[in-house]
Amino acid sequence: MIPFLYLYNDKSINKRKLSFVGLLTAIAIIEVWATNLILLMPIDVKEYNVLFLLIAIALQSFLYTGLFITAHDAMHGVVCPSNNKINHSIGWLCLNLYGFLSYSKLLKKHWLHHHNPATSEVDPDFHNGKDKNFWSWYLFFMKNYWSWQQMLFVTILYNFLHYGFFHIPHLNLNLFWVIPSILSSLQLFYFGTFIPHSEPAEGYVHPHRARTISRPVWLSFITCYHFGYHEEHHEFPHVPWWGLPNIYQLKREKSTINN
Repeated sequence: MIPFLYLYNDKSINKRKLSFVGLLTAIAIIEVWATNLILLMPIDVKEYNVLFLLIAIALQSFLYTGLFITAHDAMHGVVCPSNNKINHSIGWLCLNLYGFLSYSKLLKKHWLHHHNPATSEVDPDFHNGKDKNFWSWYLFFMKNYWSWQQMLFVTILYNFLHYGFFHIPHLNLNLFWVIPSILSSLQLFYFGTFIPHSEPAEGYVHPHRARTISRPVWLSFITCYHFGYHEEHHEFPHVPWWGLPNIYQLKREKSTINN
């Protein structure tokens, strides 16, 4: 194992320290997402220019992605490793805020993905062997995770927010809730599934059937919370998203020394 990666090993990790950082990060993402949404919902869209609205949509999409990434880390037990109940509760909360997704079902499917990456017979995230292009694979992917019950809950909440006590305009709901959630799903699929798990022309050469999208750390964060360091994630699934750049750098340094 690479030196210093023992910091993330279950036997030697300072779980309290990791839990503190993990909880602080998760709470920050949830609070900023909720605050931004609350502030945007009552505004008069007509009073703002197109640039402001595009930035607002982009920011809210990014925060939606943060909710899912936090839930994803909870599935790996690294949001709060010192308390399993709190860890999974945060994962459950984030997925419900994201779109009433079932945490228990996604937990099982996600570990199927990790144990059988890029295998059409078992991996729920992989294409069926036919739908390999982006849009076909995306629709196939979404079909595995969305249900009529979830769509019903979202529809009920949407209409309640508009016709109920809050009277939030349709335009605001669409611009700052519906569209960001869809854009976020595209972002997660592109950087977390399509690019890292698409079969290279020379075939898969790594046992995890995943490749890394090498970008500067700041750009890696903006694109998808370092989800682009996907080979590292599959190799070290117990490392939180904010620790992946360190793993990537350590692997590069080791490779340079060995060569």
